[in-house]
Amino acid sequence: MRGRSRFGGATGAVWRPGPEQVARSKLANSMKRWGFSSLEEFHRASVDRPDWFWPAAAEDLGVVFQGTPGAVRDESRGRAFPRWFSGQTLNAVWSCVERHAADPQTAGKKAVIYEADAGHNRSLTYAQLRAEVDVFAGAIQALGIRKGDRVTLFGPPTPEAAVVLMGCAKIGAIFVPAFSGYGSDALATRLQASESALLVTVDGTTRRGKSIPMKATADAAVAISPSVRNTIVVRNSGQDAPMAAGRDHWWDTLPALAGSTPPATVALDPNDPLFVLYTSGTTGAPKRIVHSHAGMLLKAAIDFGYVFDIQDDDVVTWIADMGWMLGPLMLIGGLHLGSTVVLVEGVPDFPDAGRLWRIVERNRSTFLGIAPTAARGLRTALNGGRPDADLSTLRAFASTGEAWDEPTWHWLFDTVGGKRLPILNYSGGTEIGGGIISGYTIAPHAPASFCGPCPGMDVDVYDADGRSTDEVGELVVLNTWPGMAHSFWRDDARFLDTYWSRWPDVWVHGDLASVDARGFWHIHGRSDDTLKIGGRRIGPAEIESALVAQAGVAEAGVIGAPDEMKGQTAVAFVVARPGAKLEESALSTSLIAAVGKGMLPSRIHIVETLPKTKNGKIMRRAIRARYLGEPVGDLSALDPSTPLESIPVRD
Repeated sequence: MRGRSRFGGATGAVWRPGPEQVARSKLANSMKRWGFSSLEEFHRASVDRPDWFWPAAAEDLGVVFQGTPGAVRDESRGRAFPRWFSGQTLNAVWSCVERHAADPQTAGKKAVIYEADAGHNRSLTYAQLRAEVDVFAGAIQALGIRKGDRVTLFGPPTPEAAVVLMGCAKIGAIFVPAFSGYGSDALATRLQASESALLVTVDGTTRRGKSIPMKATADAAVAISPSVRNTIVVRNSGQDAPMAAGRDHWWDTLPALAGSTPPATVALDPNDPLFVLYTSGTTGAPKRIVHSHAGMLLKAAIDFGYVFDIQDDDVVTWIADMGWMLGPLMLIGGLHLGSTVVLVEGVPDFPDAGRLWRIVERNRSTFLGIAPTAARGLRTALNGGRPDADLSTLRAFASTGEAWDEPTWHWLFDTVGGKRLPILNYSGGTEIGGGIISGYTIAPHAPASFCGPCPGMDVDVYDADGRSTDEVGELVVLNTWPGMAHSFWRDDARFLDTYWSRWPDVWVHGDLASVDARGFWHIHGRSDDTLKIGGRRIGPAEIESALVAQAGVAEAGVIGAPDEMKGQTAVAFVVARPGAKLEESALSTSLIAAVGKGMLPSRIHIVETLPKTKNGKIMRRAIRARYLGEPVGDLSALDPSTPLESIPVRD
């Protein structure tokens, strides 16, 4: 091990696992069977003994390979391009669908539930999911789709999204999910770059109650994407959707295309691509991230099974678009482990602030994911009170995507969860295939922090010279793991330059992190968002947390701007709580005590809203570009209800 096997202890913890969490935990029971007495000891072994850990975890979590095992890891192409589990085969659909559908105990259990923005919901059992997967796979084969062909999904997180992902996997086609909020140009960029042969979409949906004609957007994108030969359309909203004869097919006509005999499930090389996920960037083409069958399946199983302790009695609920990593990760991890996955479209506060809590109550959810920004909004809407819903079935919260401020974390933990539910803070990324650091159900938790590294991940924090530091620095990964991106689609050079070029054999993730004296880990924002003021580094999240702790502040976003004297200065943008009157001078005075006068923003702008992605992440780079009058880059992920125009342009 080159990094740190550090986990937070009892000092500073506000939640500690009880006997019920330990007794239930798959990881705790497996550690005992393997002879480990602590998370640190287990984690160190998972890193130092990869040839033992990855096959042992696969067997323990039910990831079934076929064939004669060869090398667990082959780095003959170089450190950045390992191949895994040579000599064996598998297919993600075996683990996620077919074995559950074949078991009488689970066949009738709900596999996927869709909670629509418009308020309705639909579901599929495991048996129904398998039947739909067989039909879809047979139909796309009839349309000429073969192993290695790309199939793009452009739609909300409906049950059909799971069918498309698993149907592609069944025959070895490559799934390409696209964010449901994209316009036609952004969708076309992804269709063209992946050379997709087939597009699956819906007639339409709603967004905050407003009708969205997704088929029209899809048609405009297909018109300039010559590789697309066919389009399949799900009847989702009942909107008019003109169909092109010979090219477009309604979802409900697929059984006739498929015929009566489903195709065989293809035994694939573990490294064969399962999906290509496109991330948005501020400049240049989106990154095209390739994930494999074995990598995604095993990483999702480890993170969901060992870290989150998801089991077959869980109902996992999270707002997740299929175009971002969380959507596919939830489906693969949740379905593999036999749980019920509740896919939530839209936002948690529409039509009102009780929506998310009613979804939990209606579905008897046991595991709820919520982003810090969403929690801040709900806290404001409820004036810091408790939701009026039965949340007694919940056993844990989860959170990912951005840093917490402590007041909001404490509201979720103290008020909503009654101090009985851990908040499993989880941070990684699309390229990781899941998490780097996380909370655990069997470890103590401190506010707004992480318990420690995920299993199998050799993690550290480096200073500018590439040395381990106890200060804020770059989050790095010092080993390789099956879930890591296999590269960018047909662009190895950019992949190497993005993650592997700064220090030899070190994955630089792009997040600022630290490990405190108690062993708890912290994320301080993206390293390219880092502020360096008067020679001192600070993450924007630290100033933002101090701002939202002030009375009357609902949300805050902080960027760095050029400054002749300091080199860089902080500029803040805050949104007031309803009815509150904010003054820049009063906020500045309060901030000095929190971050020091040297880190005080040069300006604090009071704005109506902060631009965010549909998943609720504040778009700091877009704020900075708008404020400085620079090109804003790719805004296809922008939630239209949070317009960038609310941000002033610097004088």
